[in-house]
Amino acid sequence: MLRYAITDRSLFPGDESQKQSQLLEHAARWVHNRVDLIQLREKDLPPAAQVKLAENILEIIATEDSTTRLILNAAPYIAIEVAAHGVHLPAHSPLRPGDIRTRYAKAHLPVPIVTVSCHSLAEVHIARRNQADAILFAPIFGKTVHGQRVTPAAGLELLHEACLAAGAIPVYALGGVTEENAPQCVAQGAAGVAGIRLFLL
Repeated sequence: MLRYAITDRSLFPGDESQKQSQLLEHAARWVHNRVDLIQLREKDLPPAAQVKLAENILEIIATEDSTTRLILNAAPYIAIEVAAHGVHLPAHSPLRPGDIRTRYAKAHLPVPIVTVSCHSLAEVHIARRNQADAILFAPIFGKTVHGQRVTPAAGLELLHEACLAAGAIPVYALGGVTEENAPQCVAQGAAGVAGIRLFLL
């Protein structure tokens, strides 16, 4: 089962410095445990702060000689600046995976990993046509904020259909995934699971 951890420093207590410090502590744990992908998703931070976090995580990966790969959420210019392993694109991004690969090539960087968010079969078909490297399909078990359900569940049946529609592109199940229900996602064809709270244990 592939594992895709997504950062969210807002879940940690303390001031901004403490939140970022705890984010890096968790990232170090993920790297040590060989989590497959870490998505740095701190879009509200200024670029300089995102650069610093990305550089710190990349340094941890290098020090550990880990197979973990770091991708940045919707920030190709920052990803290229720090030579991150790739970029994550939202479903309706004007950029396509090919655009990211072209930018990396112009910067003389290795071919990036490009993951894409999908919430419908139509978006999965688009991601497949655009040759994404992986798809995050959500929300499988719905989205809950402060104990309140804010997004209904897509369900395991739709996840199965999404995996079939994706073809050879690996699909990560996202949204309400836990250690207990993760095997159900894999049973439906998912290559792995993604989440924020899932990896904060």
